[in-house]
Amino acid sequence: MQISEAEAMVMDVLWQKHPLGADEVVSVLSARTDWAEPTIKTLLNRLLNKGAIQAEKDGRRFLYSPVLTREAWVGQQSEGMLQRLFGGRVAPLVAHFSERGKLSAADIAELKRLIAEMGEAPQGKGGGDGR
Repeated sequence: MQISEAEAMVMDVLWQKHPLGADEVVSVLSARTDWAEPTIKTLLNRLLNKGAIQAEKDGRRFLYSPVLTREAWVGQQSEGMLQRLFGGRVAPLVAHFSERGKLSAADIAELKRLIAEMGEAPQGKGGGDGR
């Protein structure tokens, strides 16, 4: 599911706390952005139409909750970035950050640990194809 950067900001509010009414989402985002109330309500409607959030009637208002989880969205975004920029391969991504000095000793240790775990995993569960 594709969501825009602006929609992701609305999702972030709902991932942090839900359910929320539109007025509560507007209040949070108005403090973080210069968006007007109609803009935020339009973003809520777009997310509703995409199935990323759901609305439940609560008296005279609707309460919004995420359907799309943060974990699922992060997975989609990272997979898309990996495909677009590195042809779906992880090694060039790691090399990119390594060449620019972006990997700390802790990052390198964590990568080594993950690679060791992948080597121990049964075939077909994340190992063997360079990803």
